[in-house]
Amino acid sequence: MPITRTQKIFGVALPAAVALVALGMVTGACALKETTFGGGSAVSQKGPALAELATAYTKHVTRTVSRSSRTFAAVGQQGFFGAFTGAVPDTPLDQLLGEGDRPLMNNGLCPPDMASIDDRYCVDRYEATLLELLPNGEERPFSSFEPMEGHLLRAVSEPDVYPRGYISAVQAEEACGRSGKRLCKAAEWRNACMGPKHLTYGYSSGNEPGRCNDHGRSPMGVLYAGQNLGERGRWDWERMNSPALNQVEGTLARSGEHSGCTNDYGVYDMVGNLHEWVAEATFHGGYYLDTQINGEGCTYRTSAHAATYHDYSTGFRCCADVAQ
Repeated sequence: MPITRTQKIFGVALPAAVALVALGMVTGACALKETTFGGGSAVSQKGPALAELATAYTKHVTRTVSRSSRTFAAVGQQGFFGAFTGAVPDTPLDQLLGEGDRPLMNNGLCPPDMASIDDRYCVDRYEATLLELLPNGEERPFSSFEPMEGHLLRAVSEPDVYPRGYISAVQAEEACGRSGKRLCKAAEWRNACMGPKHLTYGYSSGNEPGRCNDHGRSPMGVLYAGQNLGERGRWDWERMNSPALNQVEGTLARSGEHSGCTNDYGVYDMVGNLHEWVAEATFHGGYYLDTQINGEGCTYRTSAHAATYHDYSTGFRCCADVAQ
């Protein structure tokens, strides 16, 4: 019985790996292809063996489909392979699947909205935006411009939306945590930004103006035209957190809008658009007005602010550990 990369089981779209097991629970009759395991012997697992494997994995599947797919890598404490008690120890999941159903390269054990960084950890493909958790258990998109105080929010990574600015490292860590993720460590962030070729701008070793959102307008200059912004006092908390700033035309771009601002890991906008907080309470990558003052591209780093600081330029994305 062929199984595609995504199957609907009980009306829920599942990755092929999960669909294979879930479908086995329903039929108990589909056979796994003859597979060579670590010892080199060929083992053919049919009906009962598959059903036994599926039963051991039921709790994991239930937890997975009952939560957002965005938290897939973080589901369960026993790890992704730990529930496969019917399989040969240390047998990689992709060896249990036919070639056409194996995970795509660099997306093996990370959720679809995250990129696998050499199978060592996962990173959001796009700068984060937020969902609000409502008292009745439902969720709704939350503005990328309005104040966050008084709202229960979690981070998501989506294309073609305005990412969240105006956020502190503390708030970003909490939002990642509510999605089963965490803030990236500085080294993780920089490695993901530079890509597998370890390039200063991810896409290249040198800057290509306009490839990323790195030459935008100054919203402070537009919004407060005529005021003397040369005076330090003009750059106060209230002005720099005005919801209007990132809504000025020519400033913040939608996630993935600059399609060339990526690398071979498939992450977008790590240079420019918004500064991105990391776990060490520094922010990296520059934003739409500056990607070079405090280091070039992926090496850009600002440590001048406390973890509670935020303004229109501060954003984030999340990391997660790969499922083991």
